[in-house]
Amino acid sequence: MLHRHESTCLYRGIYLVSSHNCYHFVVPSPIFNSSQAPDRHVSLRSWWQSALGHAVVAAEAELLAEALEDVFGWELLQVGAWGATRQLLSGARTRRQTVVAPSTLAAGADVIARPAQLPVGSDSIDAVVLPHTLEFAADPYAIVREVDRVLLAEGQLLVLGFRPLSLWGLRASASRDGFPPGMRRILSERRVRDWLVLLGYEVVAARRYLYAGPWGKGPAAGEGNSRLLSRGLLNPLPPGAYLLKARKRVYTLTPIRPRFKEKPAVLGGLVKPTTRQSS
Repeated sequence: MLHRHESTCLYRGIYLVSSHNCYHFVVPSPIFNSSQAPDRHVSLRSWWQSALGHAVVAAEAELLAEALEDVFGWELLQVGAWGATRQLLSGARTRRQTVVAPSTLAAGADVIARPAQLPVGSDSIDAVVLPHTLEFAADPYAIVREVDRVLLAEGQLLVLGFRPLSLWGLRASASRDGFPPGMRRILSERRVRDWLVLLGYEVVAARRYLYAGPWGKGPAAGEGNSRLLSRGLLNPLPPGAYLLKARKRVYTLTPIRPRFKEKPAVLGGLVKPTTRQSS
């Protein structure tokens, strides 16, 4: 196992194959076969390359850069691919950043693995980013529990998700293949909060964004991401997505010594009188 100052503590048959941002690892397992990638992953990659998809990823990279300003440490883990590059981690301040993704969406990933079975040692990661990962998973709660396993005490978790009660949620529900393509379900902010609280997390910040509809070509050239991140007179639509930032709280028990019953003091063979009077 590699030391933590060298790279993420990885195991389960992973070997070093090249150098990227830190180290590049591959899980040698027959279950990760890129030739079996379903069509929905192909459609999702195409959507990332569209004008709207590119604008959404760029806006979320700016949002995450702001949220990661106070996140420090050795290791930051992005679980799940989102976008064709490592754009979401451009504002990270940790010493190293690692992207874990399945082989079907492995472009720009450092580790090829299932998000619900991370090849990472327990209690070894300072921060984790879940960029819409839960919405594309068959068992999203299993991913949350796995992230909880690898996070250090007081580690931070950042979750991006789409809102059901929005135009993005309505289009995803009305689309046969989901929207963005391949989405299995939309998880409300309240449900994700409940999961985190159940695992002992404290939600320290929440931000709603994506004030543009799920159509068109995104912001015009030179307009920036303000229309996607902030509400304005020209975009009065309800927010289509949310960002939750939570901290893993670990409460230790304070041992309390048993209090033994005091023996009455004896003076000259006689018991010391007390203030209690017999009735």
